[in-house]
Amino acid sequence: MNTATEVQALSDTRAAQAARPAAALGAVQDIASPVTVTVATDADAQRWQAWVDAHPQASIYHAWAWRSVLQQAFGHRPHYLVANRAGRIVGVLPLAQVKTLLFGHSLVSLPFCPYAGPLGEDRAALDALDHHAEALARELGVDHLEYRSLGPSHRGWPSQDLYVVFRKALSADHEANMNAIPRKQRAMVRKGIKAGLTSETGDVDTFFRLFADNVHRHGTPAHSRRFFELTLEAFGEQADILVVRDAQGVPVSGVLNLYHRDEVLPMHAGDDPRARELAANDFKYWELMRRSVERGYRVFNYGRSKRGTGPFDFKKNWGFEPAPLTYEYRLLGRTTVPQNNPLNPKYRLMIATWRRLPRWLVNIVGPYLVRGLG
Repeated sequence: MNTATEVQALSDTRAAQAARPAAALGAVQDIASPVTVTVATDADAQRWQAWVDAHPQASIYHAWAWRSVLQQAFGHRPHYLVANRAGRIVGVLPLAQVKTLLFGHSLVSLPFCPYAGPLGEDRAALDALDHHAEALARELGVDHLEYRSLGPSHRGWPSQDLYVVFRKALSADHEANMNAIPRKQRAMVRKGIKAGLTSETGDVDTFFRLFADNVHRHGTPAHSRRFFELTLEAFGEQADILVVRDAQGVPVSGVLNLYHRDEVLPMHAGDDPRARELAANDFKYWELMRRSVERGYRVFNYGRSKRGTGPFDFKKNWGFEPAPLTYEYRLLGRTTVPQNNPLNPKYRLMIATWRRLPRWLVNIVGPYLVRGLG
């Protein structure tokens, strides 16, 4: 139970069922027809989403909804590529153009998403998407084209293995899920329960206060409140916020979550400084697991982490095993793989300075800086 194989099997079952109509269509199409690639427009939204919904390897990060969220929240210009053969979609590649003074100019699939990358029904579709994406990158004059994917690649581009994702199968039985948590971490969950912590569906204002406070203490700029509003609005019933309160009803921890097929994905989290002594962070994720199981979800996706960091160790302590993410780069205006992350030594002084700035200032300036850090 709870092996990587079981996680993949659970995730693929519902996707494979949804993909059968598309697969049947594909079987009768003229596979000798050429593949053409165009930049999708608003008129393609329904076709795009229907194809993504049917594809067994599609993630929630391939959803059309990210197009407007990234554009409205960060000003990133979308370039969503769609591959067609004989009048039918056979591949998609969501891209966003990121242009900042501090962090450079790139074309990414996708910023602020742990993985998206190209999807195609065959190698011809994927090759056509690659060719068009590189031509577009040269036309836009970006420094690099970046793909973020769950699986391995055939391209041979420069890559890095800094990022991993943590996913684990959940049982329908709460006691089994509790017992599957390693002993020390399980003790922290029980500590939170004994402290009288409670959980509830939360609101953006409460969550944002916790989130902004948390990232400030860690020395990184926060997203704007608008980003979270847009995400909740765009994904509707596929998104929510969970807030943990102490025994007196004061919010101490929160997390914004997405739901896709049979998977729950905690995306962004924040905690009050008292959360550590109350074990509120541990309790929060247990409550999210428990609530998700009751709603029928069977895979917990702890999301992306960087190797050698506290979040990486925290997720390992829950008994989750890391699966590598493939981040690959077509270098155009630069010669090295970009390292726009807090582990880069050149950002240490910036992080230390940021922690000392007043909260009102970082909440104003942060959204402008964070644009290039996705």
